[in-house]
Amino acid sequence: METNIKLTSLNRKEALRYLGYRNNEPDEKVTALMDECEQLIMKTAVPRFIYRILGFSTGNEGVAFDNTSLVLPGESIKKHLYKCDAAVCMAVTLSEGIDRQLRVLQLSDMAKAVVFDSMASVAVEQVCDKVEELLREEYPQYYQTFRFGIGYGDLPIQMQDAFLRVVDAPRKIGLNVNSSHMLTPTKSVTAVVGLTREQVSRTNRGCATCSMNKNCAYRGMGGHCSG
Repeated sequence: METNIKLTSLNRKEALRYLGYRNNEPDEKVTALMDECEQLIMKTAVPRFIYRILGFSTGNEGVAFDNTSLVLPGESIKKHLYKCDAAVCMAVTLSEGIDRQLRVLQLSDMAKAVVFDSMASVAVEQVCDKVEELLREEYPQYYQTFRFGIGYGDLPIQMQDAFLRVVDAPRKIGLNVNSSHMLTPTKSVTAVVGLTREQVSRTNRGCATCSMNKNCAYRGMGGHCSG
């Protein structure tokens, strides 16, 4: 499935967490910058997403997705999809305009660029949340696992390339990877969500399987990055 999503507001509390404010309140200058950046993001972003619902099998090599050539290696993804009936392979992007605007701000107003960057990160996560809401409406018989990003745990970031090809993200939503296997546009997310008939514990939200769990800034602030 592919379509567009419209954002109407951004989560200020989450943006402040990205900015490192923890429980502190922003001053008037930062609040004003957040107002400006939210308006700019709403004007500039073109949120788009695509996903495929795939069956899968597990083995020594990892998780092999039915009717595709995609095999995601490692124990983390196998654990993530344990007892799941199917997997949602999803890709989300705010599109290239956000990257262009961020580059302009980095040359003209670095303080505003930092706030814009944080709020754009919040925006793409909110788009992911809306995709999950659509999935719950479409598949009410299933519970959903958290979003397991490509590069989490022992799943190599190099798998981004193959993952995007399987969901047809380059052609359908303009999402690609660079030579370092990082997503372009940068304000984008790729993830696997498991569909299971067993209730899913939301404890830890996948931090235990993440390769950054020992030195993650978000965990140090009492949060998480997995949606």
